[in-house]
Amino acid sequence: MSPEINLTRDPAHLRHGSNIGQPLTRREGMLKVTGAAGYAADNHPPGMLYAVLATASIARGRVTSLDVEAARRHPGVVEVMTQMNRPPLAEDPDAKTNPFMFRMDLLQNDRVRYANQAIAVVIAETLEAATEGAVLLSPRYEAEPARVGLDSNESYAPPAVGVGNPASVQHGGDVESALAGAPHRIDATYETPMQYHNAMEPHAIVASWDGDRLSIDTPSQGMAMAQGRIAGLFGISPDKIHIRSPFLGGGFGSKGLVKGPQVLGILAAKLVGRPVKLVLRREQMYGPVGHRSPSRQRLRIAAAADGRIAAIDHHARIATSSFDDFYEPAADASHTLYASPALATSHEAVRTDVGTPLFMRAPGEATGSIALESAIDEMAFACGLDPLAFRLKNYAEVEPATGKPFSSKALRECYAQGAERFGWSKRSLQPRTMRDDDGFLVGWGMGTATFPALMFAAQARAVIRHDGSGVMESGTHDMGQGAWTAFAQIAADSLALDLDRVAFKAGSSDLPDAGIAGGSAHTATAGTAIHNAGAAVIGKLAELATSDQRSPLFGAGNTGVVARNGRLFRRDDESRGESYADILTRAGLAEIDAQGSGTMDPAAQSNYAMHAHGAVFAEVKVDPDLGQVRVSRMVGVFAAGRVINPRMVRSQLLGGMIWGVSFTLHEQAIIDHRSGRIMNANLSEYHVPVNADVPRMEAFTVDELDPHVNPLGIKGVGEIGITGSAGAVANAVWHATGVRVRRFPIRIDDLLTSEVAGRVG
Repeated sequence: MSPEINLTRDPAHLRHGSNIGQPLTRREGMLKVTGAAGYAADNHPPGMLYAVLATASIARGRVTSLDVEAARRHPGVVEVMTQMNRPPLAEDPDAKTNPFMFRMDLLQNDRVRYANQAIAVVIAETLEAATEGAVLLSPRYEAEPARVGLDSNESYAPPAVGVGNPASVQHGGDVESALAGAPHRIDATYETPMQYHNAMEPHAIVASWDGDRLSIDTPSQGMAMAQGRIAGLFGISPDKIHIRSPFLGGGFGSKGLVKGPQVLGILAAKLVGRPVKLVLRREQMYGPVGHRSPSRQRLRIAAAADGRIAAIDHHARIATSSFDDFYEPAADASHTLYASPALATSHEAVRTDVGTPLFMRAPGEATGSIALESAIDEMAFACGLDPLAFRLKNYAEVEPATGKPFSSKALRECYAQGAERFGWSKRSLQPRTMRDDDGFLVGWGMGTATFPALMFAAQARAVIRHDGSGVMESGTHDMGQGAWTAFAQIAADSLALDLDRVAFKAGSSDLPDAGIAGGSAHTATAGTAIHNAGAAVIGKLAELATSDQRSPLFGAGNTGVVARNGRLFRRDDESRGESYADILTRAGLAEIDAQGSGTMDPAAQSNYAMHAHGAVFAEVKVDPDLGQVRVSRMVGVFAAGRVINPRMVRSQLLGGMIWGVSFTLHEQAIIDHRSGRIMNANLSEYHVPVNADVPRMEAFTVDELDPHVNPLGIKGVGEIGITGSAGAVANAVWHATGVRVRRFPIRIDDLLTSEVAGRVG
């Protein structure tokens, strides 16, 4: 369908054209596979030096000495930056004036607050010299006992969780009374570990000063926010900071906010008066750039005799750092999915000697949903019901925590399609009753996926040039999810041009602010700004034509015009029209431009609960003698509003499902409780699924029209895939073995301990 627009009346009513909805391949794909895509650390400005962090080997205490002179004498070393000579800052790095401002370690004193904290920066002519100089510092410490783990300190009630969410919520009736009087009850505790982002591209920065102007190459999921934070720290205007971030080698939330090591690279460049490159080593990413908090979650659920839920109580104990305040909103996962006349969620926090946990793919929902979906599975079995039948019986028609209607919800269709494609009707109700031809135990499990449909604020600029081509500009971020391609598709349709006639500019802070690529909101947010910018510039073009007596469109103001294939037509007589190029040429204009913005409609946000949904079904096979678990197949069906590019969406959903497998069976940061150091801070021992671990996976979407979330009807898909998948795999392991493991990741020894070995072997 070609896009149509009543330009003089309501430019927001753009009908989507031939590009939106097409499974186009990545526009930047050839650059990436040929090595031509430039990442931050690929930049080498003239005169550049290399900076290497020296990091703490203790988790708590103070640095008593550094052999700075030994490092400075090393051939090739130019300077060593410590707390004694670090350039001054205009703002205290420990100040915090908003929820998105997190405290940094910028050599402000001799205190050590976590292992891998930066304690000095060595700057040299070569990377090798800087690395050797950092070793020569030979730090000495006055160590204090490390407080690590959920039981290492007194707990307290946090003031809020996530970004300003209430730490405790109650809705409906009295939970305790419902629990006391219910014929079916469960009371179970689930534990999840610390997890680290481990993006392929480490955090890096190339920084150059020119007077008070700063030029930066760094991977960023939010360039405008980074500009603002850096501007505050250095006391300069944000418009004097230019950030380039065309490509990111993964982020998962860790690159959403500028981090301490990046600022140290800027400080190092200021100290030596030359460009400086600083790239974190893999093990240095375990500490200063965020991670997922561990959790201990207690779920109490009550159900009536017919299996209807009477109460849900979800309590989470989570950890934060000793010096900052980010609290994983794990219990909030129970706010949205299952109807309950009594609902309570709450959190308690523990301060530990680790780097501050921060946003990590589906923060709160990933951690909380594996516990919730496991508990729902346990409750279904206690009621003698099939897990899918139990979920349908307790299907929420309105959001349980608020009573708001959903802006759209096609979860029933997800359940139906997923169950049909998976063959769920053949599942046995009792665990440990299915085997394959090789004698392996077979288990089938499911989980419900959900993630909020968020929007932030963004801007875009659209241009139509005299030759009839278009340009769309927005400082968007592509960390591998296909944003460049999807935004170009939206841009082309908003301008009513073929895709190859539109240049899309992104990845630089001197372009309009595209907000942050996080919360699965980037396509909706920046896409809406792009859509509105295109509509606005077509509107200005139409005004030129309809007010020009020489134009065949003159006087069409009341009737309106149609934009199609680089031309405008009268809506009431499509034989009368002309090209964009003709309109601009006659007006003597080289180009015409307009701005567009995107943000959530406050009225819709107040009146509706907005979420994407899905259902994931998993099959596992367990060796009855060894207890080894392999996921053999998975099917996920998701409802996420309008799909801009099915190929990119499928890729994101499969990535989330793989992470769900990782969450349940592989991923865990192992900490030495004596030293507070991460023992597996590398990609060989920090286990994530490799190709051999990934089963046959299928991801599908169902059609879902949502008129409330945004003009394009987009919901995010970046994070929803993990939320149902982890629980589905955990439930499949129970169904295969009859052993309910509530500590993740599930290990072989969990299935082969003495008291349960008989049930597995």
